Amino acid sequence: MKKFTQIIFLCLFGLVFIAATPSSSCMLNIGRYYCPDENSSRDNREVKKEFEVKPGGKVTIDLKTGADIEIKGWEKNLLTANATIEDDKENPIEMEFNQSGNNVEITSNYSHRNNHNSSSAKLVLQVPKKFNVEFNTMGGDVSIIFVEGNIEGKTMGGELELLNLKGVLDVVTMGGEITLKDSEVDGKVKTMGGEILVENVKGDVNASSMGGKVRQINVEGKGKSIGNEVNISTMGGEIEIDKAPNGAKLKTMGGDIKVNKAGKFLDAETMGGEIEAEVDGWIKATTMGGDVDIKMVGDPNDGKRDVTVKSMGGDITLVVPAGLSMDINIEVIYAKGRKVKSDDEFNKLKIVSDFPVTEERSKEWDTSKGSPRKTLLGTGSVNGGKNKVKITTYNGNVYLKKG
Repeated sequence: MKKFTQIIFLCLFGLVFIAATPSSSCMLNIGRYYCPDENSSRDNREVKKEFEVKPGGKVTIDLKTGADIEIKGWEKNLLTANATIEDDKENPIEMEFNQSGNNVEITSNYSHRNNHNSSSAKLVLQVPKKFNVEFNTMGGDVSIIFVEGNIEGKTMGGELELLNLKGVLDVVTMGGEITLKDSEVDGKVKTMGGEILVENVKGDVNASSMGGKVRQINVEGKGKSIGNEVNISTMGGEIEIDKAPNGAKLKTMGGDIKVNKAGKFLDAETMGGEIEAEVDGWIKATTMGGDVDIKMVGDPNDGKRDVTVKSMGGDITLVVPAGLSMDINIEVIYAKGRKVKSDDEFNKLKIVSDFPVTEERSKEWDTSKGSPRKTLLGTGSVNGGKNKVKITTYNGNVYLKKG
């Protein structure tokens, strides 16, 4: 009986051992068996390359298949590449690496060029800190950190992260956010749809978005230079500027504009939003709908100090130094539709001025420009009338104050 029991035990043990043993298609990897799904149409691969290069070289990346790209600078005279790829077995990705002297070229394409299947890939590079970069990917996020050189490229859809860079920038994403921080660069960044943040940057950087908020915080020129003017445009989104010591030219097709401090001049335009700014120089500000609140600071006798402010619907507040020489022309227009005539509402509109202004209210309705309208005019000359101050608003009040 004892022998029979031993036989039964050995048989059961054998069955368990066979069940626990991986098939011949399995592989031992880091102490564990990995059994690929032979029926899967997907393939996972990893490609590693290494090239001896010197500072000042260039890496050119052209990924027809698209991929996320991550590039970091380091102190070694070495370029390392690590690509992880998940693709279709029937149409796999071909990735090539070629070196010519101090330059490295990385390309990717599908085996069957006319049949693009879904795939995912990520390319991670480490390059000498002083190295030039050019990239072009059909889609994917791009991150570049601790690199000094000329950096240019485009992704057809993805975020751009640019940190701790030095050199010249010219980068574009066809749809995604852009972050540029802690860098010393000149150039431009552009997104066809997404927000832009430029923060803690020395240099002249133009930022534009076809649809998204643009923020610029603690940006200044290099060395003793105060840099070029800040030039920002967006097709739809807010613009927020911390400092623009050499002036700012800002335009949005829809959103508020806020400038904490601008020197020399402000040229701001929004198709719908409020404008708030402090400016040491001349001012031109226009909104198609919203309030305007602007303060002029600095020496009133220093340079050009003309002011043109217009709102198609909102209050305007302008604060200027008491000693500013001004030729004042204020126009408050009441017009609310082709059939709307309200003397009561028109009479509520007002000009409030700390400077002497002569007011004149129209008595008759003017229909020569379409909608019936009446106008409140305010004119005056202060301290010699040197600088032209023109303020126009529709259906809003005007406040002209001493700073």
